Amino acid sequence: MALQNIKLDIDYVRSQFPAFDDPLSKDWSFFENAGGSYVPKNVIDKLTEFMTSTKVQPYAEYPMSKIAGENMDKATKLFAEMINAKNNEILIGGSTSINLYVLSNALKSFINPGDEVIVTNQDHEANISPWRRLKDYGANIIEWKFDSNDHELKITDLKKLINSKTKILAVTHCSNIVGSINNLKEISNLAHENKIIVIGDGVSYAPHGFPNVKELGVDFYTFSLYKTYGPHLALLYGKEEILKNLPNQNHEFLENNYPYTINPGGPNHEELVSLIGIYEYFNNLHDYHYKNKNINILSKIKKINDLIAKHEEEIANPILEYLHNRSDINLIGKNIIKDKNRAPTVSFTSKNKTSKEISNFLVKNKIATRNDNFYAWRCLKSLGIDTEDGVVRLSMSHYNNVEDTEKVINALKKI
Repeated sequence: MALQNIKLDIDYVRSQFPAFDDPLSKDWSFFENAGGSYVPKNVIDKLTEFMTSTKVQPYAEYPMSKIAGENMDKATKLFAEMINAKNNEILIGGSTSINLYVLSNALKSFINPGDEVIVTNQDHEANISPWRRLKDYGANIIEWKFDSNDHELKITDLKKLINSKTKILAVTHCSNIVGSINNLKEISNLAHENKIIVIGDGVSYAPHGFPNVKELGVDFYTFSLYKTYGPHLALLYGKEEILKNLPNQNHEFLENNYPYTINPGGPNHEELVSLIGIYEYFNNLHDYHYKNKNINILSKIKKINDLIAKHEEEIANPILEYLHNRSDINLIGKNIIKDKNRAPTVSFTSKNKTSKEISNFLVKNKIATRNDNFYAWRCLKSLGIDTEDGVVRLSMSHYNNVEDTEKVINALKKI
């Protein structure tokens, strides 16, 4: 089989996720992946193994403790390799919101009265409110607004906002409402020409392909591990040259021991170890589809990302086309996925019904979704959408199949 003709084996993929055989969920089509993904059995097995055999304080010399510590370190090392970071450039915290609050608290010491911080109105609140709070330390908050016609963030608009006072730029890699994927590499290059620190929010991007953080060029990057097939944790990457200069927010004896210095308390032990299961799943996914297994995990991730992107186009584009062609529906964002220009996160409102009514109807048809503002209330306000009723969001992942697509379209036809 020619390389370009290899397709994601959806039956193999779904066989790795126990939820699809569980009596409670097996008859449902799951369209709430942007809120949190299912987990593969590798993750469940690693979690169970830790809780069964090594649920002790790690890093002592007795075997249970030694293995626990080794596996915690292994999980960090493997995830660093998956996103092309150094071991001492990533930390694991309870959520993206927590990680970004911790980071903003560390960076506040670099802010002087009159300095400017740029945030967008396209972001999820996790990457807005921590930086807006720097106004309490004298920062002026500048909003990079998306274009009112196509809901896109324009680089030309950003150039007008940047000046010698700009110190931090916080921007989403992918909007959890609009679905657009922003060019973080171009944004980072522009920012760095002006000595600006860039914080990229990858929460809505990473589930559709793990990033190469060095290639993106960002200074910090974060995403939620519970949306990338793992437990309720989040990852924060930071460049070593910046991390080592941040103030210690942890125990005094950890001074100069970055990145632990900015992460009070550290990660949940058993959930950290279960991240090994995410690595195993993606490694297995590659080795199932490709003959050449003797390449590094970063190369494997790149190839799997391509497979996933093609599959997600196949399952999302029919839904985008259907919604776009309905005169009573307001589709937000691009109406087609091409060359990964948007994620399969599809938000819309109706001219005739509330989002709550549509969501309830879909749930009655065993389509797991919801209506909400999805913590992107500033984005909805800018779109002129009621933040209480919100949008209907159909968010897909690579384990959704064509049958899911057909089921949701058929249900929408009844409305």
